Amino acid sequence: MTVTLTLVGRSVRLSRRNLDLVIMSIVLPVMMMALFVYVFGGAVTAVESYVNYVVPGILVLCTGYGASSTAMAVADDMGRGVVDRFRSMPISAFAVLTGHVTASVARNAVATSAVVFAALLMGFRPPASPVAWVLAMGLLLIYVLALSWLTAGFGVVARSVESASMFGFFMLFLPYLSSAFVPVSTMPPWLRVVSEHQPVTPVIETVRALLTGSPVTSGWLAPAWSGGLLVVAFPLAVWLFRRISQR
Repeated sequence: MTVTLTLVGRSVRLSRRNLDLVIMSIVLPVMMMALFVYVFGGAVTAVESYVNYVVPGILVLCTGYGASSTAMAVADDMGRGVVDRFRSMPISAFAVLTGHVTASVARNAVATSAVVFAALLMGFRPPASPVAWVLAMGLLLIYVLALSWLTAGFGVVARSVESASMFGFFMLFLPYLSSAFVPVSTMPPWLRVVSEHQPVTPVIETVRALLTGSPVTSGWLAPAWSGGLLVVAFPLAVWLFRRISQR
């Protein structure tokens, strides 16, 4: 536990010193939300209040993009020889990766708070109860934990920080193929099939239902996707780290 807390503190300090990453993880989602609300929102007539509709999608996009930066942090450690130094100490693979994942959760907490605050300034008025807010944030926490462990494993096998950053592009693009910005019913039939059967859509729909007070129609799918991904990604990332760091 002491080793884990020490490495968590190390990763958090590294994140705090990387101002470019912190600012980008906050500014990018806020700018995208402003773009969709003020530029595209007037043209979207399929929903009654577009700002209330789009904010949950931006929150999921924000957490996904923030979690993807874990891959770059892990790849940087693997490439700079820091892991070789750790191997000479009584440090477990779990502790090293947990430090990066915890720093990812901390970054996402700051970015999510900034997005919610900016959304309130743009007119976001969710009728959610405190319990619904807790459930929505809890689902986002499970989602970001799952993605952070998945991207940590990707960072272990990436050959460079640049190649690890490709995961960020994927996580930024995937919400566009979901119900984040427009209802799935407005999409062509072939694209609707993809949007309805990818893991991001149930998470967005559940968060949106909890915050807007609408019925939760896919409530079990969102925690099932996120929890299942976490159960697979966590041991896989630790196993990959042990295997590659011992070469």
